Amino acid sequence: MSREYRPSRFNLSEWALTHRALSAFFLIVFTLGGALAYATLGLKEEPEVRFKVMVIRLFWPGAAADEIEQQVTDKVERKLQDTPHLDFIQSYSRPGESVIFVALRGETRHLDVDSTWYQVRKKVGDMRSTLPTDVIGPFFNDEFGDTYTNIYAVSADGFSYADVRHYADLLRTELLRIEGVEKVDLLGVQDEKIYLEFSHKKLAALGVDPLQLFSVLQTQNRIAPAGRVVTADTNVDVRVTGSFDSVAAVENTAVRVNGRSLRLGDIATTQRRYADPPVTRMRHQGRDAVGVAVTMRRGNNVTELGKNIDASVHRLRAELPIGIEIATVADQPQVVRRSTGEFLRSLGEALAIVLVVSFLSLGLRTGAVVALTIPVVLAMTFLGMKLAG
Repeated sequence: MSREYRPSRFNLSEWALTHRALSAFFLIVFTLGGALAYATLGLKEEPEVRFKVMVIRLFWPGAAADEIEQQVTDKVERKLQDTPHLDFIQSYSRPGESVIFVALRGETRHLDVDSTWYQVRKKVGDMRSTLPTDVIGPFFNDEFGDTYTNIYAVSADGFSYADVRHYADLLRTELLRIEGVEKVDLLGVQDEKIYLEFSHKKLAALGVDPLQLFSVLQTQNRIAPAGRVVTADTNVDVRVTGSFDSVAAVENTAVRVNGRSLRLGDIATTQRRYADPPVTRMRHQGRDAVGVAVTMRRGNNVTELGKNIDASVHRLRAELPIGIEIATVADQPQVVRRSTGEFLRSLGEALAIVLVVSFLSLGLRTGAVVALTIPVVLAMTFLGMKLAG
């Protein structure tokens, strides 16, 4: 009598029917876990992408392009050639400025990116003393992967630019208090400067050298330690007054020329105004504005964050004076809500079609089995998305 040998194989369906209680337990756990994962799943219009490029900028006012390249750019590049995970270094030099791009290899893990950028900052900081003393910087920028969830434009009718900047700062402070906000940037901000204008003919007639004026201003506004008074009870720091705190203080600066003292405001014109030409500028609906851009913290829900932001902006709008406007330029939460609604509607239609076809083609009993497995599959999908990040 012969017997046919059949290797034993694991049969999931047989195991599930044999261990019905345990199978039901796992189905309930996976379903509840998937539902919880969907409820807490982060939502954002763009995926989280770590940009693996850093830009380093250094400034050397008055230097030619070849001087910048030889004494600044080349030195920094040679120092960074042994950076871990380095793919390539690209740079350009122009009069007064050096720009260096440091790119990492594509397979670099996200966990290694931050440590690599720390090494880049450390290397450049260690060789900073070898650069010319007049070099300004370095300035590092590795935040190219950030995307703004909301952008607002603060503008005014009948108010000065300083007032617009003030209310933009108020909006920024209000938004930073919201849970889930990573940072808030101001866009199109113009810096104020004090301009000193004089006539060369007038200075020549008075026998005043323009460099002498610059030397007086630098000396007067220099901050230096003045010492400390040490007593038995306390220590008091001594500070020297006289630094510039207004345009009038600059105008009243005394200049000693040929044995006589002159007032700076008598030989030059001093004005406070914004940088001309402006480095950055923002206009909205044909008017100058200051932009307020919000970046969401990683892993948060953009729709919930949008509700909190809308509530804060609405509350601040009610407190603003007439003429100050906060206009919405970009609203990513609204886009995500609309996209999520379209996705859920399409998913519901697809499930309905699958269930109808299953009941019509497989019968009521088998179709019911298929209908029970669909929520479990969806729940496991959402659970996997949550665990993946």
